[in-house]
Amino acid sequence: MADFRSPLQAQLVAWQVAPGDLVRAGQLVVVLEAMKMEHELHAAHEMQVQELLFAPGDAVAEGELLLISKLPEQDLHGLPAQNTPETAAKPTPTIRADLQRVIARHAFTHDAQRPQAVAKRHAQGLRTARENIADLCSLESGGSFTEYGALAVAAQASRRSADDLMRNTPADGLVGGIGTVNGHSAVVMAYDATVLAGTQGMRNHQKTDRLLGLAAQHQLPVVLFAEGGGGRPGDTDMPVVAGLHVGTFAALARLNGQVPLVGIAAGRCFAGNAALLGCCDVVIATEGSNIGMGGPAMVEGGGLGVFAPEQIGPSSVQHGNGVIDVLVPDEAAAVVAARHYLSFFQGPQTQFTAPDASQLRNVVPENRLRAYDSRAALLALADEGSVLWLRTGFGAGIHTALARVAGRPLGVLINNPQHLGGAIDAAAADKAARFMQLCNAHSLPMLSLIDTPGFMVGPDVEATAQVRHVSRMFIAAAHLRVPFFSVVLRKGYGLGAMAMAAGGFHAPLFTVAWPTGEFGGMGLEGAVRLGYRKELEAVADLAEREALFDQLVAKQYEAGQAMNMAGTLEIDAVIDPADTRDWLIRGLAAGKVRDARRLGVDAW
Repeated sequence: MADFRSPLQAQLVAWQVAPGDLVRAGQLVVVLEAMKMEHELHAAHEMQVQELLFAPGDAVAEGELLLISKLPEQDLHGLPAQNTPETAAKPTPTIRADLQRVIARHAFTHDAQRPQAVAKRHAQGLRTARENIADLCSLESGGSFTEYGALAVAAQASRRSADDLMRNTPADGLVGGIGTVNGHSAVVMAYDATVLAGTQGMRNHQKTDRLLGLAAQHQLPVVLFAEGGGGRPGDTDMPVVAGLHVGTFAALARLNGQVPLVGIAAGRCFAGNAALLGCCDVVIATEGSNIGMGGPAMVEGGGLGVFAPEQIGPSSVQHGNGVIDVLVPDEAAAVVAARHYLSFFQGPQTQFTAPDASQLRNVVPENRLRAYDSRAALLALADEGSVLWLRTGFGAGIHTALARVAGRPLGVLINNPQHLGGAIDAAAADKAARFMQLCNAHSLPMLSLIDTPGFMVGPDVEATAQVRHVSRMFIAAAHLRVPFFSVVLRKGYGLGAMAMAAGGFHAPLFTVAWPTGEFGGMGLEGAVRLGYRKELEAVADLAEREALFDQLVAKQYEAGQAMNMAGTLEIDAVIDPADTRDWLIRGLAAGKVRDARRLGVDAW
């Protein structure tokens, strides 16, 4: 006899066999019910049923014998059993009806189901939200994207059919989830301009809040494709009046300084979409983009005139005023820039190509009065192909960039002698101070390449609130917790040079100068005119007075040359420019982030 017992206390629901049946291994024998759950019992091996000991509805105890059986005749004679679990035929897999419904429903979230909307998008020279995400997450080359909330539709069931909503408002206009960027996880969200003009509906707000919460909980970077028209007035299913209670904007703002935030704009980005974009650390935008806190309807509704969308916040304006950090030709280039930007916050790289360091010896002209492109210093110092320039249309007096040296990421400030002779005005100071905050918040060491006659002065400059703006550099530097390195390329004068050196020449981990370095409390010519005014005025002959002036300036220059500064220990060394990279590599190895505090990054 072969035992067939109940594994639990239950009620017998139904027998699936009868006396005399030959039961195969794996065949369903009986169904039991316990705690509202049905349990199927299958035969462990072949057997012949002789007697059923219980009827449907009977209660059975755990371990109780349910039927009497015997082994098949061929087993009694020692013959091998047929249809063992290993040899029994397996049923052909089928897609159940419930699974088929899910598959069919998800199909409506794919671009292929909306050919007209996709074609219209492509005709505008733009990509769909899903195409941008696929590119960013490298889905064709091993990357991944796990979508959240794909089955959401607009909250408009009271005015539109379910089929209409499913076909025309997929994902409620926001495709979002967790994907891989450069092989590292990130929260990725893209407003879908083909769905209700990329407006922010109540359900896509809920989805955004869910994903931002995950970014905060797991410290994941956020990439936001922010194209769209802002708030949506047509969601009638939600019992709200104005929707001003939504937490999306505060949730994104709370991530400031906690994780890298990347905003991308193509096409039209207005109102709420622009507000989210403005909360990001970096704004990458296409040349065809328009960004504004109000679109044409809002402007007209405020009685401010009638304008076409292309007239509001074009990229030429927003790049020049500093809203756009990285201006690119199209969305493909925007994705490349986003991946490049995020790579600086994803750790060192082991593979890199070092530049020809000897090029650094020729960056600064021998003529000390000659302007030059100081960006060449970074290109000859950083790993090849690693430099990403930021905010290039704004604050021309200081270049800001992210770069790598020997695979290590860092932020770089560079004075621009081609703009105001390198003097620092309000716009350049704002740009530099915010850049310090950015690097500080995300633990990037900083390098400052200094060539400045100081802060810009004069009545017109003071009208720009110069005193407040330039002081931001000192305050930002005072809160730095990351290693800071200074290299004086040529001019290191006055308070401006001190601000470029994190507040003073002894504030950085090292301050070194190239042989072309020259120093003073202020510009040498100005120092002579002020300090030797009486002596100069005492010389009546103008030619003799000019000769005396030149002599005094030369004397000041001799006193302020780099080797004299190093001799008085005001700087740490005068170095061969070709050795700058080696100095920096050793400094990066020695410098440490001082604590784990997270500090915010100004929106401006």
